[in-house]
Amino acid sequence: MAHTVPVTDAVRIPAWAWSWEAVRAGGPGGQNVNKVASKVQLRITPQAIEGLHPAALERLLARIRTRLDADGRWLISCDATRDQSRNLEEALGRAVVIIQEILVPPKVRTATRPTRASQRRRVDAKKHTGDKKRGRGGDWD
Repeated sequence: MAHTVPVTDAVRIPAWAWSWEAVRAGGPGGQNVNKVASKVQLRITPQAIEGLHPAALERLLARIRTRLDADGRWLISCDATRDQSRNLEEALGRAVVIIQEILVPPKVRTATRPTRASQRRRVDAKKHTGDKKRGRGGDWD
């Protein structure tokens, strides 16, 4: 049943690196909710994703650190629909989207100094606020 999942031309999740199981979904659904296991729990081994640059793997692990199970596998749950196969496709789609996002390296921020005009605006705003607060007090004797 498991197949290789393409992320990009160079990056893919091999069939042996992911597995899934169906569990009962909670929430409303009447009698059907207690009989049908439509919720899908997808587990992916991040280190097994082929074609992933080490820096990208590091970004992925940082992004999914709260979703790792005790074995270090990435857990994705999906109970969006009442159809098991659609939930599996949705979970795989979520994984692909996240992997595609981390493939783009973040822009390096270059430190800049505030302009003279922005500094002047900031000081003027502070003076205006101070004047406003000073005007509130008064001698009410």
